[in-house]
Parts: sequence; structure tokens; C-alpha cells
Amino acid sequence: MSKVIAAHAVSVDGYISGRTPDGEEEFGRGLGDAPMLFDWYFNGDTPSRVFDGFKLSEPSARFFDALAARDGAAVAGRTTYEHSSRFGGGSPHPTAPLVVLSHGPLPEISDAQTLVTTGIEDAIAAARKIAGDKDIGLMGGGVATEALKAGLVDELVLHQVPVLLGGGRRFFNELPEHVHLRLLQAIPAPGVTHLHYEVIR
Repeated sequence: MSKVIAAHAVSVDGYISGRTPDGEEEFGRGLGDAPMLFDWYFNGDTPSRVFDGFKLSEPSARFFDALAARDGAAVAGRTTYEHSSRFGGGSPHPTAPLVVLSHGPLPEISDAQTLVTTGIEDAIAAARKIAGDKDIGLMGGGVATEALKAGLVDELVLHQVPVLLGGGRRFFNELPEHVHLRLLQAIPAPGVTHLHYEVIR
């Protein structure tokens, strides 16, 4: 059966974007000499086998491609969708179609995207139909938190970048109770440490 995996690049203090609410500092931009949270996509000599244009370090490429090759659908919340320029009407993943979770209608959604307005359970159910036996990737802190609350996340991946942003949008919102994790892999690489966890239920 396919797995639901929440993955994101995060600062050491748990942020996924900078301080401005309009997304101007999204992904850590605008922070002087601090690195962007996705610099590691382009800091090596190993081309990604899944994402055209990515040139990662060898350990990052090995880990990232193995994970990305498993995805059959992606689920993003409205904030991530809008801050990412609506993914150009497609998906953040080259072969995994996008499901967008929103509280209301999105008139700009494209025919290549699926809109769900009835909650995280229905969004993941729609993604499962698309993904078949492949995995579902969750994008954004709101979607990840809601899926954790609903007990729907199987694995969690933090691409931890060695910077303290000091503020901004956190990956995890408040959870009603503890979520226990088991570390599966910890892979150090230039500019990032890949932390791969199983969610213990």
C-alpha cells in the first residue's frame, strides 16, 4: 500500500519560510548571508534523475531521488499553492499530479490540478486514487499538521538546513498531542542533513 510522506526543507529552528506574510521571504530568501532553504538542490555535481535542472551533492541526490521516485501524487495547501505561483498550473513534481486542499473555491485552479474543499481526509483519498500503489507527498506545514492530527502520515522527512531563521512560517502548527517518531535514516550532506522518520502509531 502507498505511504503518505510529509517532507520539507526546514531551518534548525523549524521554519520553512522567512518573516514576511506575503511570501517575499519564502524559503528563506531576503535574509542577507543566510542560505536559502533549497540551496542544496543546486550545490553539487550530481544531476537529479527525477527533477530536471537539480544538481545536488551525491548523498543528497541519492536520498532525494529515491524518495521522489516513489511519489505518485502530491497534496498542497492553499498557502503553499499561492506562494508557489500556483505551480504554473501543474505540479511541483514532474510526474506526480497535484491535489490542492482549500477551504473554498479556487477559480484559478487548472484542469491538471484537483481541488478538494472537504478536508484533509478527502484530499488524501483523492491523492490515493491518482497515485495508485505509489506514495503521496504532502507539501506545506498546514497540510502536514492536519494529516498528522488525523493519523494519516506514515513517514516524515526533514531536510534540515544549518541556519536559524529566527522567525517566519513554522513547518509544524500546534498538535493536540505528542507524535512519536522513529529515526530511519540520518544522512549528512553539504548544506543539509536529511532526517527520515517513521511515524509511530
